Amino acid sequence: QVQLVESGGGSVQAGGSLRLSCVVSGNIFRANAMGWYRQAPGKQRELVAVITDGGSSNYADSVKGRFTISRDNAKNTVYLQMNSLKPEDTAVYYCNAEVRITIIRGPYTYWGQGTQVTVSS
Repeated sequence: QVQLVESGGGSVQAGGSLRLSCVVSGNIFRANAMGWYRQAPGKQRELVAVITDGGSSNYADSVKGRFTISRDNAKNTVYLQMNSLKPEDTAVYYCNAEVRITIIRGPYTYWGQGTQVTVSS
């Protein structure tokens, strides 16, 4: 069974940093694109950053220059380094991955359970 397990959320003051991690557990062939989304109270879930298995990345305009997404393909892990955090970054952050179970099965989309990030002013 494939699961995405997130860690690294927490509370920080404005200007601080946090690093999120997400591991794809289970027997898989490969994780294709992996990304981070967030959902603030009363708002829709939005894309924060995405990275392909080749290492190409894209970011939401609101986080460009502050957040960095990276991945370790050998560990099936994606990271989100968040610097210069602002109160408006407060949200539940969700990991997302497109996973091939075998070379011919997939890709299927999986989500993590979410991790809370709170930035105080």
